[in-house]
Amino acid sequence: MSTLSVIELETAENPQFTVIWLHGLGANANDFVPVIPELKLAADMPVRFVFPNAPEIPVTINGGYVMPAWYDILEMSADHRKVDQAGIQRSVDQIRQLIVREHQRGIDASHIFLAGFSQGGAIAYQAALSHEQRLGGVIALSTYIPDAQALKTQFNTVQQQLPVFIAHGQYDGVVPLQMGASACAVAQQLGCSVNWQEYAMEHQVCLEEIHAIGDWLVTQFKQIKNL
Repeated sequence: MSTLSVIELETAENPQFTVIWLHGLGANANDFVPVIPELKLAADMPVRFVFPNAPEIPVTINGGYVMPAWYDILEMSADHRKVDQAGIQRSVDQIRQLIVREHQRGIDASHIFLAGFSQGGAIAYQAALSHEQRLGGVIALSTYIPDAQALKTQFNTVQQQLPVFIAHGQYDGVVPLQMGASACAVAQQLGCSVNWQEYAMEHQVCLEEIHAIGDWLVTQFKQIKNL
């Protein structure tokens, strides 16, 4: 399996936590790099951010056009996506490689967070909730769960009570709000500790949302350090 190319940034030396942040369809690893300063994370809890690049593959709904994508989307409607499940699993396995690499660099699994926007968020859900070691948490932005039954089948009970921050735009025309709410409901059914936020925006991120993510991360970091 090929290793994903990544961009890495550290907020200070000797990171204690890692956030692996996955971009959306057609974007790349640079997409969320500018977000880091806006999170306003404290220097005494240094974080390594890992931004992987999705492989370039033909995307069926875009006429087979080759672009960065975590999986192929075969069909889409207002509230449903028919997706390539094998492609999802391939991306999950690649993200799992990054988790293992962070562990080898001294970051415990419980200090590793998965974040993702849109398609990247779908992979973050699947990778985190099926992972064999307890992770730190998930940040799911403007995203959905492509196959709830598949996720429930693969869910690892070690992730029960996993903190999950979910944010969605009320006017999202790409991934409608209801798809995000449905994913939230699945996460709650699996026993995750969910923080749901809605914002008056479309398929994007906003500064208020980024600040809320920063606050949420700081809270999780402090709780982990106090265990």
